[in-house]
Amino acid sequence: MSRGDAAADPERAPVGPAVRRVSDWDADLLASLAATHDTPLYVTDLDRVRENVRRLARAFPDAHRMYAAKANTGQAVLRTVLDEGLPIECAAADEVRRAVEAGADPDSLQYTAVNPPDRDLDAIVDLWADHPGMRVTAGAVDTLDRLADRGFAGDLLLRVNPGEVGGPHESFAVGPDAQFGIPVPRAVETARAVREAYPFDLVGLHAHGASGMAGDLTHPDAARRLGAVAREVGGVDVVDVGGGFAVPYREDEAALDLDALARETRAALAETGVDTRLAVEPGRYVVADASLILTRVNTRKETPGPTVVGVDASLATLMRPSLLGSYHPVRNVTAPDREPDRVTVGGPVCTSTDTLCENRPIPRPERGDLLAVGIAGAYGMELANEFHSQPLPAEVAVEDGETRVVRERRTVDDLLTREHP
Repeated sequence: MSRGDAAADPERAPVGPAVRRVSDWDADLLASLAATHDTPLYVTDLDRVRENVRRLARAFPDAHRMYAAKANTGQAVLRTVLDEGLPIECAAADEVRRAVEAGADPDSLQYTAVNPPDRDLDAIVDLWADHPGMRVTAGAVDTLDRLADRGFAGDLLLRVNPGEVGGPHESFAVGPDAQFGIPVPRAVETARAVREAYPFDLVGLHAHGASGMAGDLTHPDAARRLGAVAREVGGVDVVDVGGGFAVPYREDEAALDLDALARETRAALAETGVDTRLAVEPGRYVVADASLILTRVNTRKETPGPTVVGVDASLATLMRPSLLGSYHPVRNVTAPDREPDRVTVGGPVCTSTDTLCENRPIPRPERGDLLAVGIAGAYGMELANEFHSQPLPAEVAVEDGETRVVRERRTVDDLLTREHP
């Protein structure tokens, strides 16, 4: 079956297991990539991205499915999801630019504004003028005013805050005081005001799916609450419940039952009695388990507590553990059969928060060992930074049994060329 056939008929396309664990990656391949391209190194399996897109198509065959680009805007990833027939949702004007550069038809894009700077709205309205099929999502009356002032008169989705549907970390919470949308009690009157006082065509309602939620509760609740608003407003074509589908980062966590989630979400929307199309826009679910990070051990220090293992990856390579306390599995690629040792793995950044894991049992890491940090495809490279003047790492893609560099390693010279004394 060709890729084009697979995209057209996801029911016949292979999808693989529901989650790809870090232990599932071929050790010889990882060792070869590290030796060839140095570390730290992102490795992205584009075939896995395709499988995840196809799994979504099977679970939500009648929904409008989009890929939330904020999870991973790498050109190779964007081209892959586009090749699978998945349109792209963008949260910033520069993400729109990256999507178009990857081959997206601007008329197929959805732009979801979050406290947008003037330059973002200027760019989006300019692009919409030539591509009126592009849709815009707004979650504040002020944003509606600023869009109208710029002459936008296209399809609009109103972002509604569905209520207390927060995630496992306070940074993911979506509650009544969050910045993601109009609170439900004001949603109907705001939607009616859009119809009466603005030049837009109100085509849908949108909710921010809280990242990390066990979606069996979150998405049906969002669908039910948005459906109720849509029923009162009338004439709404689509209810978009966002993304945030759960990904099992821990080895003992079960994979999300996506089919069950889809059934429950559709049923919840149907309960409201509205004749609207369901839309979903996962990002993390598509890419999280498609990437890992390879890093080399450089230091081993015995302490009264867990052994400290130093590696060349850091919070500049993967921010999520330091920023959010997120768990990422760590595998000793070099020596998986050694006796486990309780270790804290940290990088070369001079701050106590530069740890990839703490007090974790890992087959005894020794200097020179290659470690793999798994489930790194979502918000990994996107949050990478240049703290301590560490250049951004390279990225290698694996596809159809071949490998290629899709993001070149930065150098200090690259950093310095952007600065002037």
